[in-house]
Amino acid sequence: MNTIISLHTNGPGLYEISDHVRAFTAERGGMGVLTLFVQHTSCSLVIQENADPDVRRDLDEFFRRLVPSGDDPSMSWLRHTLEGPDDMPAHIKAALLPVSLSIPVQNGRPMLGTWQGVYLFEHRDAPQTRQVIAAMS
Repeated sequence: MNTIISLHTNGPGLYEISDHVRAFTAERGGMGVLTLFVQHTSCSLVIQENADPDVRRDLDEFFRRLVPSGDDPSMSWLRHTLEGPDDMPAHIKAALLPVSLSIPVQNGRPMLGTWQGVYLFEHRDAPQTRQVIAAMS
């Protein structure tokens, strides 16, 4: 059984989808492996701390510094610029981070650690609608 988790973003940052993941695994029940796959090339999926929001802010800032906007002088070498200064940097970030995750499931619950949450990491500046495929085997 597969499902699509549809998520609206409002610009760059980490958007927690753990509740969607828990609802899907609870509906399925049992044991197995949950696979999550994002159907886009300018965002990522990550498992990260969900207790302190500073972690999300610091990660977002780190990746902004690692891969600056396309209009930053250090990025003048970019060729793919037709879709705006955030587009190619978003593709680079998505190439560095995972676009799929595998999470063990037991008794209908994802076996995440105490402080772990599942996030869609949006890399584009404009609001987006993102699709994450969830499948259990």
